[in-house]
Amino acid sequence: MAGIKEVAAKAGLSVATVSRALSGKTNVSARARRLAQEAAQELGFVPSYHASSLASGRNHNIGLVVPHVHRWYFSSVLEGVSETLLDAGYDLTLYNVGEQPERRSSVLNDFLLRKRLDAVIAVALVLSEEEIRQLLAVHRPIVGIGGALPGASTIRIDDERLAREATDHLIRLGHTRIAHMTGDAELDRDFKLPGIRRSGFEKAMAAAGLPLRQEWLVPADFTIQGAYAGARRLLGTAAERPTAVFAASDEMAVGIILAARDFGLQVPHDLSVLGMDGHELGETFGLTTISQDPRGQGRLAARTALGLLGDGRGKSDGGATHSATDHEYPTDFIIRTSTAVPPVQASTRTA
Repeated sequence: MAGIKEVAAKAGLSVATVSRALSGKTNVSARARRLAQEAAQELGFVPSYHASSLASGRNHNIGLVVPHVHRWYFSSVLEGVSETLLDAGYDLTLYNVGEQPERRSSVLNDFLLRKRLDAVIAVALVLSEEEIRQLLAVHRPIVGIGGALPGASTIRIDDERLAREATDHLIRLGHTRIAHMTGDAELDRDFKLPGIRRSGFEKAMAAAGLPLRQEWLVPADFTIQGAYAGARRLLGTAAERPTAVFAASDEMAVGIILAARDFGLQVPHDLSVLGMDGHELGETFGLTTISQDPRGQGRLAARTALGLLGDGRGKSDGGATHSATDHEYPTDFIIRTSTAVPPVQASTRTA
């Protein structure tokens, strides 16, 4: 079987250049990469990642830790991370820890400490100071998506500010009777997003001098089905209906729209609905939303991890080459047809 020296000779390149080209490093010209790949294919050469791992101390493997993999947001992040790592010649190991803390503990205390992974990307997980300290102590880069992690690189949006802007949009349209669909207590235990977005809603309402009605703070589970059930209770039993609902996620906003149709309510004539996330269903339902591009966040997280490993901009010294950064990801406020001025006459519940 041909070795890397034979591939280099056939390609007319140095062994070091061929090694970089076949391992996915970025500091190689397109021409050199093409020559190395063609020569390797013709000679039947397959790079030995075991050998390169022994030489570099790397496994070319990055772990992605998510609380759920079946939700749209997390699967979109996964797509962005996966395509970026594949292009860079890295493997991806997915850890779907769910609601079981012992699973997360095994990832942080076992797989990483035993150096099975070169870095970890944690999505919407609140790590303790001890967990972060432990990871940094073994020189394994951490990239967090969804919130600040002290000492680690993070990619996030300003959820509280954006929730406040979303609520302000409804207030500027003239709505004063505004409900909020938030996450349930289970989601708020570790995945802190529901409480943060609820805080933005409450601050916008307080700044406008509008009352917060407890019966209009509706918990759900960030799914269409859960929001549909919660919205049916809200719209079918409240003594007075709201004229607008700000949902903490687009999927819940879709559930609200479907429930409104059951009661013969027209969106936005009878009920304005506003979501947050940028779900692909938003365009279908004409949903006004704030898009945060989770796939793009995943791509940026993967590039950040590679940069911390030294593989992002042509460096490969086996250590971190970039300091930890806190990156606020850009968002887009997309106004569609699900929000409008409230009806002139007051809407009350019909029998």
